[in-house]
Amino acid sequence: MAQSPAFHEASMSLFPGDEAEIAPLPQGKVPSYIKDHRARLRQRFSEGGADAVPDYELLELILFRTVPRQDVKPLAHRLIEVFGDFNRVLTAPPPRLLSVTGVGEAVVQDLKIVEAAAHRMSRARVMHRPVLSSWAALLDYCHTTMAHRETEQFRVLYLDRKNVLIADEEQARGTVDHVPVYPREVMKRGLEVNTSALILVHNHPSGDPTPSDADIAMTMQIMEAGRVLGLTLHDHLIIGKSREVSLRSAGYI
Repeated sequence: MAQSPAFHEASMSLFPGDEAEIAPLPQGKVPSYIKDHRARLRQRFSEGGADAVPDYELLELILFRTVPRQDVKPLAHRLIEVFGDFNRVLTAPPPRLLSVTGVGEAVVQDLKIVEAAAHRMSRARVMHRPVLSSWAALLDYCHTTMAHRETEQFRVLYLDRKNVLIADEEQARGTVDHVPVYPREVMKRGLEVNTSALILVHNHPSGDPTPSDADIAMTMQIMEAGRVLGLTLHDHLIIGKSREVSLRSAGYI
């Protein structure tokens, strides 16, 4: 089957020697062309926000703090070329990031901090709130956390009697086109958190959210198990790169 105070630029990498692939400049000296470029880019971002900069320049703004004395434009371009876009760079697995020339542990950590911040912000918009009346926020959260993953992930959103989201849990991770799902474990956890209803969510790394026969069969199994236990399955969302499919809207639930 197919989740603040300003930081000042550091004078050196978080992990010394971490970015050894990038030729270091003399200690304490930053060429004027790098300083001027950074100043112009920061000003453009300050005046126009994210819409004023393309993906690679948004990456540059992050990398400025991790690699303070080098030209990071080539590295930003390289990351976009390898992974495709800004979102896929942030969500790429650390080993894949480390395989890119110029990326070390410090770069990976800072990218993952940004990813975690994005997930936490979108999650805050749906946790402990009525899900069915905040559907757009829920879809935004699912896309933020799952749309750009390279492997499948299966999550269950557990709701109380008022359809307030009380638990959001990853049940399984899989491969590029399969994730193991065990209806028994989904129901067991639902009883543990005293849920009344649930929403299933998983992603298709291919980008196409069209449900497979296995997706539909698994949904039917969980819906039937929930019916026996008095738990309602509201929906099963399949998240693609730019859109999602609701199995309820598609007529399967």
